[in-house]
Amino acid sequence: MFLEGLERLLQQDFEIVGRAQSGPELVSLAGECQPDLIISDWSMPGLSGFDAVKELRARGITAKCIILTMHDDPAYASQAIEGGVDGYVLKRAATSELVSAIEEALAGGCWISPALAAKIIRNKSKVDAGGDATPQSALTKRQTWILRLLVEGKIAKEIASDLGISRKTVEYHKYKMMSQLKLGSTAELIKFAVQNGLDS
Repeated sequence: MFLEGLERLLQQDFEIVGRAQSGPELVSLAGECQPDLIISDWSMPGLSGFDAVKELRARGITAKCIILTMHDDPAYASQAIEGGVDGYVLKRAATSELVSAIEEALAGGCWISPALAAKIIRNKSKVDAGGDATPQSALTKRQTWILRLLVEGKIAKEIASDLGISRKTVEYHKYKMMSQLKLGSTAELIKFAVQNGLDS
């Protein structure tokens, strides 16, 4: 019932090319259909959604992958993002959040439900004062704010509005951070934030 409801919701704006009810079926179907994006539950028969994504990556399937799940444990979200997932959305979230996650993933970004992103940041260990310099210590205050808002799932236009700066300035800082940290994409920048935590 959930799967059918989700399909009815998404087919208003997207073309649905396949539907799977287990992890192995998802892997097989993705190989046949070559979709642009996959939405998967975490818990599925035979193979978890996360393990299915890892299997797809191992087979060279580069479709964007979003985990839609009831698991609101930050550890699950961190594991998913670090493992190559392009979005992590809670089932209880508003429909608009899933659509935003899809659009962000297709644009090359990475989305985490804002409520979870805040938990991830709070749960990360902070660097002790006076400790060794870390890559994130080179970021400016503005860059750190932009990075935090990216982790919350906001796009450049929304960040520009929140901070009272131009979208061009947001993009400049984003790509400057990627250059500083030697990262190749916005998704990698998000992963960096999740892995290292952000100071308030």
